[in-house]
Amino acid sequence: MRAKMSKRQQGFTIIELIIVVVILGLLAAAAIPRFTDVSSDAEDAALEGVAGGFASAVGIVRGEWELSGRPKGANGTGAGAEVSMDQIQLYVDGSTGYPVSGDNANAHDENLAATDCVSVMQSILQGAPTVTTNFNNLNETRYFTYVTQDSAAGNDMCVYYLANTIKNETEAPSGDDYLTVGNAFVYNPRNGGVSIHSNNQ
Repeated sequence: MRAKMSKRQQGFTIIELIIVVVILGLLAAAAIPRFTDVSSDAEDAALEGVAGGFASAVGIVRGEWELSGRPKGANGTGAGAEVSMDQIQLYVDGSTGYPVSGDNANAHDENLAATDCVSVMQSILQGAPTVTTNFNNLNETRYFTYVTQDSAAGNDMCVYYLANTIKNETEAPSGDDYLTVGNAFVYNPRNGGVSIHSNNQ
């Protein structure tokens, strides 16, 4: 006679299942905060990328101004100095050589308008992101811009907000709001400086 072999099926005990569930819970608790920060990290990376490209382009424009013999404006002031970059005319401040407008010959670093900030971005960046001065148009553009003043030097500066980071604001940022609200970079045409301000929580 053949001996019968007993086959016993064994499964997980309740204790083993509880341990697996606890381990999965701990892993999820550690991973969830990383995934919730992904959008903030993406916003920071987008802002840093555009700001870096902007700063590089500002330096190239300044270099072209130097190579062109530091042209001054028509009336000898800072306004109206022109340089050409890849057949695109740009106006720079005749005293510093940094771009102040893409289409306004009267612009210099002490009388910028928000439209000058728009034209600077569109002129110096190839494939520039969309930018607007209209706060009610944030859903159709990547950046919102306005002009503020450098309180130390007294000149005007362009503030470029990543539109997605200020969509929930009830009114348009102004002045030095970039220090506490949304993500922005600030361009100072007096010294060519580009500074990044990230206010992610």
